Amino acid sequence: MCYKAQFYGIESHRCVQMTPTLRCNQRCLFCWRSFEHEVVEEEECPPEVIIANLQRAQKRALAGYKVSPYVAPERFAEALNPTMVAISLSGEPTCYSRLPELVDGLNREGYTTFLVSNGTRPDVLGRCRPYQTYVSLDAPDRGTYLRLCRPAEDYWDRVLESLAGLSWRRSAIRTTLVRGYNDFSPERYAAIYQDSGARFVEVKGYMYLGYSRNRLLREQMPEHREIREFSEMVSQHSDYFIKDESPLSRVVCLERDV
Repeated sequence: MCYKAQFYGIESHRCVQMTPTLRCNQRCLFCWRSFEHEVVEEEECPPEVIIANLQRAQKRALAGYKVSPYVAPERFAEALNPTMVAISLSGEPTCYSRLPELVDGLNREGYTTFLVSNGTRPDVLGRCRPYQTYVSLDAPDRGTYLRLCRPAEDYWDRVLESLAGLSWRRSAIRTTLVRGYNDFSPERYAAIYQDSGARFVEVKGYMYLGYSRNRLLREQMPEHREIREFSEMVSQHSDYFIKDESPLSRVVCLERDV
């Protein structure tokens, strides 16, 4: 079980992690993806094709785990019958032109949908109806955002617009802290969280993984103690309180009554 099971009570082993597009309009230094060698997409896959092949693709992705001594047979069987879809993984989902149709189709099929976005396209987010919406906030100000997230354009105002639209839906804000880059001004983060209306905030440490190792140093990965201290300062400047934490994943979940 991942920390989302701990925080939100979901069956994370029955969750399909997928992306409808490999495109992204940011080049975040902490991203594990290899956007230096970006795949060029020639056409989009229709929502109905994605949904029809979801379980087949999930079975293929999990095939190697069947023989693992760490995987219980009944847990593996459950994983082959997913109940949830997390639209994230690789690429920015709102760059997929038919994202609202995809979310609606998954909802009709009975899946619980989580949509994870960098918040750069609030017009698309406003037309999507997932069970829970995640929007990233990885800087307390425009300058830090431009240096760390390296967007194709200056999307800072659009990110703030996306955050401001979270009050009417079940939502969470994700902040990835990179030591020496954006781990300051908790009061500024707190003010943005407060204005957003989001129910949850996840403050997570950058993990030295994947292709991010070509851009950052291991020393820029904060300890859980630092994540906890930062979260406590956020709580002091807002209505959010610490709901739970996962030291293994270096993440703290804050919540407020809505």
